Amino acid sequence: MSSIFCLLLGSLKIKDSSCGKVSRDVKEVNVARFLYWALSMHRHCVQTQDGQELALWYQEPKASKVGDILLIHGTFSDRSIFLGLKDYLAEQGYGGWLLEWRGHGESALANEKYDMEVVGREDIKGAMDYLGEKGIGPLHCITHSGGGIALTIFLIENPQAHEIVRSITMFACQSFGANTGLKNYMSILAGKYISKVLGYTPAKLAASNHKNETYHMMQQWFDWNLSGRFLSRRGKDYRAFMPSLRIPIFSLCAQGDRFIAPPSGCRLFLDAFQNESNTFLVCGQETGFNEDFNHSRVILSRNAEKEIWPLVLDWINANAE
Repeated sequence: MSSIFCLLLGSLKIKDSSCGKVSRDVKEVNVARFLYWALSMHRHCVQTQDGQELALWYQEPKASKVGDILLIHGTFSDRSIFLGLKDYLAEQGYGGWLLEWRGHGESALANEKYDMEVVGREDIKGAMDYLGEKGIGPLHCITHSGGGIALTIFLIENPQAHEIVRSITMFACQSFGANTGLKNYMSILAGKYISKVLGYTPAKLAASNHKNETYHMMQQWFDWNLSGRFLSRRGKDYRAFMPSLRIPIFSLCAQGDRFIAPPSGCRLFLDAFQNESNTFLVCGQETGFNEDFNHSRVILSRNAEKEIWPLVLDWINANAE
């Protein structure tokens, strides 16, 4: 039986999914910048309302401070996905707060089962409350993959926070648009049931070197994309509330991301906000980039450093006031 699962997992492996093989992409980032990033981080401990201890890392700006940014990773990931980007922004005067979800990076292991809703309602809220108590704000937010989904849930559940967030940059984010055809539908369906049997979704299935994710966590992603609906476990239709978020969003998707966050899925997700201030960009050769970026390289690679990070900086600066 285990050999059958291995064959199925091998056939479903998506090279451009989740946060990718970050260690490979890190090699492309300037070594001096990496060392600066590693040595200049300060860890803060955040306590959530449900008693979870989280790691919230702060990187001081390298130039005169002009603002603060909250960075939120996705599944199969941790703060390392923001290695180069945060240091690049620090050189432009932005202080960076990097949140690690419960059970990820240096945050404590989860006390009980959790999902994307818990990350949004508890983890992101805990970080926001902590920063608010310290007088940090307004904030710009940068997310990768599931981090954008969790942030969306947080903002829907906490409308008072809309005034705190000046802008959002979402890398490779969607929650109900991965089903682009029969092949993707069957891959999502098979992935769901394999994960259900195993009790977790293997990181290797997402071409990631990070931790596995529990089935309880990934079940929502599978169900949202199979059904095309963005529902809470209690039946709340998050998609219906997305237009209430009037914060300007810059959605960057990867042309080579064909499964986790395909361009059409990212477009569908962004359009659900119904905000004319939002901007959408496909990062690939057809739109003038040097490569068809995949799910991880769109945020962490030498080409991303040259071609994409400056666009993010321009977006943040344009929405600073």
